[in-house]
Formats: sequence, structure tokens, C-alpha cells
Amino acid sequence: MSYRTNKAQQDLLNQFLSGHGVQLSEETLDKLYQFADLVVDTKEYGNLISAKDSEKFLSRHIADSLVPFVFLGKEISDSKRWADMGAGAGCPVFPLAIAMPNVQFYAVEPRHMRVNFMQMVKEKLHLDNLTVVGKRFETSGLTDLDFISCRALSTFENDWERAQAGLKRGGIFVTLKSFNNIAHLENDPKVHIQKYELPEEEQVYALVTRGNNE
Repeated sequence: MSYRTNKAQQDLLNQFLSGHGVQLSEETLDKLYQFADLVVDTKEYGNLISAKDSEKFLSRHIADSLVPFVFLGKEISDSKRWADMGAGAGCPVFPLAIAMPNVQFYAVEPRHMRVNFMQMVKEKLHLDNLTVVGKRFETSGLTDLDFISCRALSTFENDWERAQAGLKRGGIFVTLKSFNNIAHLENDPKVHIQKYELPEEEQVYALVTRGNNE
């Protein structure tokens, strides 16, 4: 079933968003549903998602991808530059680019099949504010960025070390983790942790941010 007609999944996503005071336009939601269908239904670029997750892509992956927008959106002004390391099949960078069309996004991913998939999706969804970069972040040439993100890539410490060189002074590193994996950071004054839960998921997740003040 297409996510454009899957009302149960649409309702779970919209309840998650409205519960945090966020309401998206019908046009934005439809583009998110189109993106979900492309990830779940496209087969020629390899296995992009597990069968289990394909059944809850809106409530699990789209909702999670939008968490930075939910909690940080009001702080993100137009014309900011945001890179996502290890973008994979496009989460969280594609949902974020859809939700924030005035921010310039870079989806950085070295795997050729994933790069080709994301380029195809960018063209189908007419995402003029997103550039697909087919390299490792360290060799991408991207610097002086306002935001750098990643989702469940490595440990927080490793991800921060990779990202820091690309951030401008005052830029922000943003990552999405299971709370259990970053609980040891709760008393670190340089790190901000926002716990959250996703629809019909048992574990607690965390939006973790750290500013580049060096």
C-alpha cells in the first residue's frame, strides 16, 4: 500500500508532529509520503530498508528524521548550510530538506548505489535545496557549515570528531541516537540532550547537539 493512502501511518506521523506543536502543509506531507514510497518500493538500488521497517516508515523513520526540525526548527534561519554525514537512503536529510526548503542541504554518502538512488529521488521530488555528494564527509570539501548531522552512524564521540572540522565557529552538530547509547553524556556541559519517543516504539531516543565553540 502506498503511504499516500496509508491513513493509519499518516495519522501516527501527524499525531507525533501535533504532539510537539508542529503542523505541516498538505504539500509538504504529500512530498514526505512520496519520499517514503520511493524508499520502500524502489528495488534496483539494492535493499534500502528491511521488510519490517517498510511497514512503519512514516511513524518510525520519517518521524525520527523530522526530530531536528521539531526541536530546532525555530532556531534555523533561511540560507543556512546543513550537511548530513553517511546519508544512506536519505534519512534524515531528505525529510529535513522537504520540511525546510530555504535551508541548503548536502547529502554526503560514499556508496555508489545509495548516491544514485538519492540523486534519482532529488530529481523526482524537485528538491532544489539539496545536493547529493558522492564522497566520504572527510573528502567532500564541505567546510564552514552551520549544521552537520548524522543518524545512528557511530558513537557520539566518533561522529563529533568527524564533524567538527567541517563546522563553522558557532555551528551545531546534530545527531539522533538511542538514549541508552548516549546516557553517559548527560552530565557533559558541552552536550545538550533532548529525549523523545516515537509512535509505537518502546525505547527512548535522544536528539543530541553540541556547538562548535573552538
